[in-house]
Amino acid sequence: MRSMTVAVALALALMVSGCRAEPDTLQRDVDAIAALGTTGVQARVVDVTGTDRFGVAGRSDIAVPEQVSPQGHFRIGSLTKTMVATVVLMLVGEGRLTLDDTVQRWVPDALHGNGNDGAAITVRQLLQHTSGIHESPPEMATAEDYYRLRYQVRDPRETVVSAMRHAPDFAPGTGWSYSNIGYVLLGMIIEQVANRPWYDEVRARILEPLDLRDTHWPGVTPTLPTPHARGYQQFEVDGPLVDVTELVDADASVGYLSTTADVGTFYRSLLGGALLRPKELAQMRTTVPVDGVTGTVWPGASYGLGLFSVPLSCGGTYWMHNGGQTGFLTNAGVTDDGSRSAVVSLSATLAVGEDITHSEGFAQLRAVNELVDHALCEE
Repeated sequence: MRSMTVAVALALALMVSGCRAEPDTLQRDVDAIAALGTTGVQARVVDVTGTDRFGVAGRSDIAVPEQVSPQGHFRIGSLTKTMVATVVLMLVGEGRLTLDDTVQRWVPDALHGNGNDGAAITVRQLLQHTSGIHESPPEMATAEDYYRLRYQVRDPRETVVSAMRHAPDFAPGTGWSYSNIGYVLLGMIIEQVANRPWYDEVRARILEPLDLRDTHWPGVTPTLPTPHARGYQQFEVDGPLVDVTELVDADASVGYLSTTADVGTFYRSLLGGALLRPKELAQMRTTVPVDGVTGTVWPGASYGLGLFSVPLSCGGTYWMHNGGQTGFLTNAGVTDDGSRSAVVSLSATLAVGEDITHSEGFAQLRAVNELVDHALCEE
C-alpha cells in the first residue's frame, strides 16, 4: 500500500457530487500525499464566501476497498493544545488567573527535584513551550510498545512525576522546546481554577457554543465514532504499516476526536474573534521563534500561545497547529483574519529516520504543508 500511485489514489477519490473530482489544486495535493504511501487522506477547505470543498484519496481500511469518508472522525492529537490555550485565555480574560501566575500557585509541589521549580515557571511559559521542562521520547516507539500500552490509562500526575526525573533542558524563558508535559500541567491548572475537569470547560466554552457536534472527548474509550478510517503507523523506516486504530491516549496535550468540518469551524471562529476578546487574542498571537526539528518542518515559523505562525508563499502568514497522534496526522491552517481554513487529516503516519529531511515521514509532512499553503493562497 505504501507504493500507491497517483492513478490508484485518484481512482479511489470520493467527491461532493458523488462523481470523480475535477483535477483542481486541492485534489492534486490530496493525491500527492496518498502517492507517498499514506493509506487515507481527507482535506477540507472553506473560503471567504463560505464555500466548502473537500478532496479524499486512498482507503479507509487497507484490507477492504472502501473509500475514505470526508466526514470521517480522527484523532486530532496536538490540535487539542489550541483548545486548551483558548480556555486558559478565556479564564485570563475573566480575571480568574493571569499569564504570569506560577505553576506553584495552582498545582503546588508538582514541579520539583532535579533542578525543576514550579515557582519559576509561569502559565505563559507552559502555553508557549518556553518552560524548559524536559520532554521524554514517545513511549510507543515500536509495534511491541503499541500492543503493550494501547489500553493503558495514564494519570496526568504520573506523567508529570515521570518528567521530574529529568533536569530541565534550559532555564524557564531562555529557550524554546515543544512540550506535551506543559499542556498536561495546563489541564491540571484549568481544573484547579474551574473546579471541574478541563475537558468539561472545553465542552462548555468551545464545543457547545460553536455547535461542534462531531468533536468528542474519548476518555478511556479506545475506539472512534463511525465513520472513520483505520489508523496506521510505520514505526521504522521501510517497516510495515501497523494498524493502531484502537488507543487510549487522552490528556490535555492530545486526545480529542473530530472531523475536518468541526476543526475548520473552530480555527476560523478563533482567529475571527468569536471566542476570545481582542486583548487575549493578541496575547495568543504574540510569538517567539521555534527551532530544532519544528523549525526544519516549518521554516520561518514562530509560536504564540497554542498556535504556530507560518509564512505563506503568497505573502503574509497563516496560523496553524499540527497534530500527530499514533496512526493519525492532522494539520489545520487558517488565514490571519479567520476567513479561510484548510484542514487535512492523514490516517497513516510514515517513519522519520535519523536522516530527517530525506525520510518518507518528512516528505509526508512537507506535502501536507504544501496543501495548506496552496489552499490558503488561492484566489
